Amino acid sequence: MAKKTESSEYVLYDASGSQVESFADSVAAPKAATMNAYVELRNGMVSFIIDLEVDPNTYPFQIVGGTIKSGICGAPWNVTGGRFGNDLYLEAVRKGQGSCAGSIIIVGERQDPDSWRGTYGFDGTSASFRHTTIFHRWSLSP
Repeated sequence: MAKKTESSEYVLYDASGSQVESFADSVAAPKAATMNAYVELRNGMVSFIIDLEVDPNTYPFQIVGGTIKSGICGAPWNVTGGRFGNDLYLEAVRKGQGSCAGSIIIVGERQDPDSWRGTYGFDGTSASFRHTTIFHRWSLSP
């Protein structure tokens, strides 16, 4: 945080190692960077490809946005929030066209290898259909 120089003045640094001018700047919380997590919900022949925007500085990881890209009626859907870690909780709303449900809730519990088993449902329910959601990979947000 601070280093004393030969002239008895302190040089201050922030969490990334950049020199700053004040103590307040040195202890200010860095802005949260997000990462993308790619998961796939599977239920027999049904497969939803999901790109999640995640805050990696929390656990369970907080889902701050994302998209259900394909496999669901009316795709794409906006992921509006949720979390994942030992459990999975995800909410999304439809933004595409069609006579489809307007929202989805996905819940699950972690299993090995990296995946969650649970249920999902539409328009306010989360227990209509069983699923396994597979974690594929992390990627930095653009």
